[in-house]
Amino acid sequence: MATPQEYVVDWLRDAYAMEKQAETMLKAQSKRFEFYPLLRERIDRHLEETLSHQTLLEGCLDRLGSGPSATKNLSARMTAFMQGASGMAVSDEVVKGGMAGYVFEHVEIAAYTTLIAAANAAGDIETRRVCEQILPQEIAMAKWLFEHLPQTVTQFLGRSAANLDEARR
Repeated sequence: MATPQEYVVDWLRDAYAMEKQAETMLKAQSKRFEFYPLLRERIDRHLEETLSHQTLLEGCLDRLGSGPSATKNLSARMTAFMQGASGMAVSDEVVKGGMAGYVFEHVEIAAYTTLIAAANAAGDIETRRVCEQILPQEIAMAKWLFEHLPQTVTQFLGRSAANLDEARR
């Protein structure tokens, strides 16, 4: 049976892989959502946060004598690539991308909430502090998407009705 600290390490590795997946998805969306500047700007800002999260998580893993899982990272990046590639083929990519982003942010919120509780149980104050630093940024991104998704949908529908090629992205 694993110890609480071993679970913390495993879940940190999962969180790191999740942030790598987020990086791939956010970069793809930023390149393609050129006609939705407000959304693109927020994606770019969250991409910067995501890169910072990776650095913070790497620090936790290093401190605990571990490192990112190559297998989990590759799997996460492949998943993100496939999601990005499949998004290019749909006419409502910006809407589906917004929905997927909102769901993904909530997965991240759940992951960091779990890590905070596990780190606390393991007596790992530094990991708890790092996750408590990251969590509000994930909550803020989810909130932003929730508040702006209706506007994105309305813009998309208007452009789509006018048969504008830029509607989807």
